[in-house]
Amino acid sequence: AAAALTREGGEDAFRRLFRLYRQRDVSDLRGVVDFSVPGSQVFRSQLSISSVSDQDASRAGLRPVSQWKAYGLNGYPGFIFIPNPFLPGCQRHWVKQCLKLYPQKPNVCNLDLHMAPEKTIDLWGQSKEQLRMKSSSKREPRSLLEKLRWVTLGYHYNWDTKKYSANHHTPFPSDLAFLSEQVAAACGFQGFQAQAGILNYYHFDSSLGIHVDESELDHSRPLLSFSFGQSSIFLLGGRKREEAPTAMFMHSGDIMVMSGFSRLLYHAVPRVLPNPEGTALPFCLDQALSSDLPVGSVVEHSSDEDWQVCAKYLQSSRINMTIRQVLAEGQKFPEESETNTKGRAPSENSHHQENGSTKRHKPN
Repeated sequence: AAAALTREGGEDAFRRLFRLYRQRDVSDLRGVVDFSVPGSQVFRSQLSISSVSDQDASRAGLRPVSQWKAYGLNGYPGFIFIPNPFLPGCQRHWVKQCLKLYPQKPNVCNLDLHMAPEKTIDLWGQSKEQLRMKSSSKREPRSLLEKLRWVTLGYHYNWDTKKYSANHHTPFPSDLAFLSEQVAAACGFQGFQAQAGILNYYHFDSSLGIHVDESELDHSRPLLSFSFGQSSIFLLGGRKREEAPTAMFMHSGDIMVMSGFSRLLYHAVPRVLPNPEGTALPFCLDQALSSDLPVGSVVEHSSDEDWQVCAKYLQSSRINMTIRQVLAEGQKFPEESETNTKGRAPSENSHHQENGSTKRHKPN
């Protein structure tokens, strides 16, 4: 069906496949690449094992790089897929950070657009009891955390101008910067600097429209993507929307690196899926963190109470962190008028789309 759609005229090939996988009644997913059982389109990628010490990997909550598996896709040079390289229990830290810490001020989130500042100071505190007691009924109102769609870190992306600016910046989380630097180094990108992050919060009715990440001033550095929770279908296309994309699964703990030729390709997430194990949470999230953490670890233990809230949230949700280096070493933002550098608030649905309503992201 996917192959037939790409041959049809009219609508571009990427849009046709996006609509196909967006449909809830599509049960035949045999054409979706699954890196847990790599096929003919997939090949093993080499990693820079000596670039990251086992100690630094462990401090970031990762297994030694020598134990990772990394794959590439035919036709997509610069694309690297790393199936869950996290140590047991360490994904929990990043989930908790994305729900409890990173949405806090001075970081920016979609709820800031239509709520008074004092209402968004403590989303976690306002939501945890409601989440913990929540049943499976869809009629219950969503908590503030469940209404979260995106959070921006570091250089805050301006959704209206599609630019970053020097004076719309807050400190980037040190733990996430360290994790990103280790993954980038393992993929051959020494000296990567995590300067901007966009966290996306998906539910089973969410999608991410077709777009290209090209607003960063330095495209020589990779874009890193981390996924936690339920699974999804990710579409990776070409430089033009007329090129049919390749569909692939992303599961909890998986990491994608887009660099070189693949750094500026169209991509999208048409659909979020229950994890393939058929359980409320994938097994990798049921594993508890070891009590013996290495010296200098950026990963912290989560209390049972905190993890209960996170686990409840993830039963119907997926979290994705994309980390970028905006500026090359020594590079500065171009001079802009004051009105363009204040980081105007985006529209509510500028990044996330739900219930089939998709906004296309156009190149700058």
